[in-house]
Parts: sequence; C-alpha cells; structure tokens
Amino acid sequence: MPPRAPAGSMRVLMIGDIIGRPGREAVERILPALREEIGADLVTANGENVAGGMGLTISTARGLFSAGVDVITSGNHIWDKREIYVELDRDERILRPLNYGEHEVPGRGWGIFHAADGSEVAVINAQGRTFMQQIDNPFTTLDRLLEEGADELPTVRVVDFHCELTSEKNAFGVYLDGRVSLVVGTHTHVPTADERILPRGTGYVTDLGMTGPVYSVIGFDPATVVPRFINALPTRFEVGSGPVVFNAIQADLDVATGRAVGIGRINRIVDP
Repeated sequence: MPPRAPAGSMRVLMIGDIIGRPGREAVERILPALREEIGADLVTANGENVAGGMGLTISTARGLFSAGVDVITSGNHIWDKREIYVELDRDERILRPLNYGEHEVPGRGWGIFHAADGSEVAVINAQGRTFMQQIDNPFTTLDRLLEEGADELPTVRVVDFHCELTSEKNAFGVYLDGRVSLVVGTHTHVPTADERILPRGTGYVTDLGMTGPVYSVIGFDPATVVPRFINALPTRFEVGSGPVVFNAIQADLDVATGRAVGIGRINRIVDP
C-alpha cells in the first residue's frame, strides 16, 4: 500500500475485535501514531469485547474515541453490559448490528460519518445467523437499507459483518459486491489471508482478526479456556496477558465511485 491514499480516494482503517484491557491499551498506544503514519481518514474498531473481554462500557468506549477511533462497531456481546444500552441511543458513534431490528432494541445499526477529508462515509454493522442468534436475515436487511436508503447513503459504504461462519461471510461479501465499498468480517478473532477486491469493486476480507493477547485462546487466558475442551465443564473466561497483536485492514476507497482501489492487512505486535 502507498504511504497515502491516491488522489480522489480516502483511506479507511478497520480494527479487529479489541479484547479487554490489553487490547484497549494497545490501541491507545499505537493508534495515534499509526493513524498519522498511514494517513487514515476514518477509523472503525469492533469494541464488543473491550470491557473485561465481554461487552462495552461507557468509559471504555470513551477511551477508544480518545485514542482516535471514529466509530465503534460491535456484535452479539454488545448486550453484555447493560450500562451501554442508554449510550447506544445517545451516541451515534457506537453501532450495534442492524439486523436486531427496531422493536424495543436500543441503538442503531448504521450511521453517516465524516472522514478527515470531509467526505461522508456510511458505516454499517450486521450480524450473521449460523451458530448465532436467529435475528433478522442480514442479506435481506442490507437489501432494504441499500434500496430504500439509496438517496440518503453516501457513495462510500463500509460494513462490519460480525459472523461465525467463514462461508456465510464470504457469501455476504459476494452478495454485496458492487453495492458497498468494503466488507470486513469480525467475531472469530483469527485473521484470514484473503483480503482482495471483488469483481465489482468491493474490498473484502473474511476476518480482521483480533487486537488482543498473542499467547491466548482467541484473546483469553488458556488456563480458563482449555479445560472446557477436556471435561466440558463451564469456566469463567479471563482475558490473557503479555504482548498484544494488533490486527486491522486499511483500504483506499474512491470517493466518486465508492469502489475499493487498494486493500492491505496490518499486523503488529505491541509489547506491554
């Protein structure tokens, strides 16, 4: 990737699932300089695991915003800390998956934000259904948004698809190809090496990976996770410790057409 986005395009940085205090502190340490280094115009981060590994609180959200995150996306664990419910209604920068619907569900699943260059960007959050809650269909939910909101939506549109199954994520990216600028998967905490630009111009990666402890089981202390695979008894997961891996995707998106013109992975180790 070039040091700056090409003329006529903006650079978006999307950070993978941030795990607990180690992940949050790593973002706070690395993001301000990284944002300047790569010339990021807009930064999103999946924050559903920031508060002790499960959920998001008002204070942890504010910490991410202070570090340079513009929009916090989420997934099924956004509901784990009830204090965030009122904040979902109050702060439009915190998104929950759109396809939870509107009936007695706080918050919103998408928003329009301004990048550093002044351009408008639609950030959309959706959630898969395979091996997850049977909420509204993400494919048809996005159809409705993209068709009914066509006049309202800016040309540049980025999607965080929080989903368990790689094939469902892949299908979602292909389904949205040409209608959004970028589709990134989150939730499984393991980065995939398939970042690419799809035939109709949508940037895609199956999973961003996590920003969390390297020596861990998807961010959590192995001592609290491995026993489940041995005796199947429940354990209380605890966030791991030690060096943190910072996983993200940077993508250059043409402001006039909405097409992705470049995409690349970022993988850095942050020592405690």
